[in-house]
Amino acid sequence: MSTHGNFLHELVGSMSQGAAGNPTVVMIEAAFKHHGLHWRYINMEVAPEDLAAAVRGARAMGFRGFNCSLPHKVTVIPHLDGLGESASVMGAVNCVVRRGDKFIGENTDGKGFLKSLATVTDPKGKTVVLFGAGGAARAIAVELALAGAKRITIVNRSESRGSELARLLREKLSIESELVSWRGDHALAAGTDIVINATSIGLYDADARLCLDLSTLRSGVIVADVIGNPPRTRLIRDAEARGCRVLDGLGMLVNQGVVGVQYWTGVEPDACVMRKALEEALGLPRNS
Repeated sequence: MSTHGNFLHELVGSMSQGAAGNPTVVMIEAAFKHHGLHWRYINMEVAPEDLAAAVRGARAMGFRGFNCSLPHKVTVIPHLDGLGESASVMGAVNCVVRRGDKFIGENTDGKGFLKSLATVTDPKGKTVVLFGAGGAARAIAVELALAGAKRITIVNRSESRGSELARLLREKLSIESELVSWRGDHALAAGTDIVINATSIGLYDADARLCLDLSTLRSGVIVADVIGNPPRTRLIRDAEARGCRVLDGLGMLVNQGVVGVQYWTGVEPDACVMRKALEEALGLPRNS
């Protein structure tokens, strides 16, 4: 449809607290502009007590969807009309999509990771070691299981949270999974294909060290970090030095945005355009 003379944009956006620190708007709007889409992405500060009213307002104003960030990923669910498969398994939503007159909750946290991973390998049949058991870890583990990973070992300091995630994977997704308590430097078992840091270690701190026994990191293993700022975490640098193939957290963040734009508009956006906009917004050097 020609946008000439049409002054009404299709609306999407984000509902969160701490919205001023969320750069997602920059990469999504860059994608809209690049692809000539007559859409806008609105970053919104929404307090927990206002969430129900905000979702009603988004319906009333014809929003085509919106992202949900902390603290709304779980509490938004009662205000929606249904959930996608992975969002339903993990019990968390970060992307709402209007389908017909319904708001459906999806989760792109793990899907963004999977899209990054697809550039280097297919997770089917692979053995994975995952550090962390929080929201990001949960989303990634569920998507890996749905994509056919063979085994996921959860390495976590809190046993209750870690064993809960391992149990979810075994019971709901029928995948081999166990918790290994994180004490000191974790030694990787032989045969590990993919190692993922899904903790906050390294966020805003390029020297923070993940407690991993680097001598057990074989050349050729895929090492991924969810930390996007800085993208060159100590884990990424150490893994590269040992001949591993690495995936940075910025790629995961960009690919979450790619999946969201696809859900909303039906267009697969150019990830390079989005990454460049995000790097500029975060003040990162090009090709970081």
